[in-house]
Amino acid sequence: MKQIVSVGIDVSKGKSTVCAMIHPNTIIKESFEVLHTVEEMSMLADYIGSLDGEIRIVMESTGHYHLPVAQFLYQKGFFVCVENAYIIRQFSRIMLHGAKTDPLDAKKLAKYGLAYWSELKPYKFHPSCYTELSLLSKQYQTYIKLLIAAKQNVIHLMDEMLPGFKEALDTASSVQFSKVKYVDFAKEFYHVDMIKSMGKEIFRENYKQWCKEKGYRFQSEKADELFHLAEDGIPTLPTEFPSTRLCMEVATEQVSQLGYALEQILSQMQNLAKTLPEYQTIRQMGGMGEKLCVRFIADIGDVRFHNGKALVAYAGIDAPPYQSGQYTGTKRRISKRGNSALRKTGYEVMKSLKSHPPKTDTRVYDFIIKKENEGKSKKQAKIAGLNKFLQIYYARVMEIYKNIV
Repeated sequence: MKQIVSVGIDVSKGKSTVCAMIHPNTIIKESFEVLHTVEEMSMLADYIGSLDGEIRIVMESTGHYHLPVAQFLYQKGFFVCVENAYIIRQFSRIMLHGAKTDPLDAKKLAKYGLAYWSELKPYKFHPSCYTELSLLSKQYQTYIKLLIAAKQNVIHLMDEMLPGFKEALDTASSVQFSKVKYVDFAKEFYHVDMIKSMGKEIFRENYKQWCKEKGYRFQSEKADELFHLAEDGIPTLPTEFPSTRLCMEVATEQVSQLGYALEQILSQMQNLAKTLPEYQTIRQMGGMGEKLCVRFIADIGDVRFHNGKALVAYAGIDAPPYQSGQYTGTKRRISKRGNSALRKTGYEVMKSLKSHPPKTDTRVYDFIIKKENEGKSKKQAKIAGLNKFLQIYYARVMEIYKNIV
């Protein structure tokens, strides 16, 4: 019988620390470092290949730092296990010695591999449409946060230069991220003094021309309302400051550029999602708008989990049981240990579903209403609805793939 060799790799930015162990927790070679270059990674692969026995490599998921190491060794034909960082942290807590260094972390990973040898799951890397969608989804999440911050910055500047105008111009959300009425207005008419200096009639004509150019509906009453706001407004930043106009121009341009970037990302996500066999089926489910649908698919990725409950757990909305002796916990909370982006997008889908009840296939909608009637809060009812929605989603998508196979 071959001896088992566990190779623990603690990954950090640009380098990794490696430790190889055999049963029972015997170190073959003291921890050593390798850089993430082709030359040094090739030397590491040669070293691991020279070890005698059945070899398994263990590392923890570290965002994206582990990817070059995992993919390089996977392509060399090694058994690579990328374990959840939370599980490794829990395993580390059983050790009384609380020190933390890269060499010690590599040893802990090697020990984990020996302790859970039969339960280690192989890392799989198959570049696909889901991989590209996942990349775009992460970029979308980054840019949407920046866009929200940029809009807030414009609002703060408007409070100092155009007090009251944001509320007067804030209309229903546009389908375009780069088209926001109060931002476009602030870019053109940046200060109340500028508006007052035009006079009421000239401002009305300029505002009418601006509406025509930007594609907004012109209302003479709205023009009069805005001019009245300019007359009554008390700005805190004077037009005499050269920086006043510059700050507004930069802030509004940033919103436009971020909005344009988001539109490009979503457009590419839609093009990719439409090539998937499950797209049309998912698009017809309640709450699935054109944008939400592709974001939901991107956040889930390849849905082929071992069952529907695993998908629910992946979203972090499962409520783990708690029982000890004669006590059984009844007031349980969702775990929140899964994909937070999927959980957030799923909640948006439930809000959309509740706002626009489907005409057919009302199972999830009816379930949410039922939970609300039982006394659950609206948020709790939507999370319960998302749980049911994910299991229906799983069943429908798996049925599609079974028919393809």
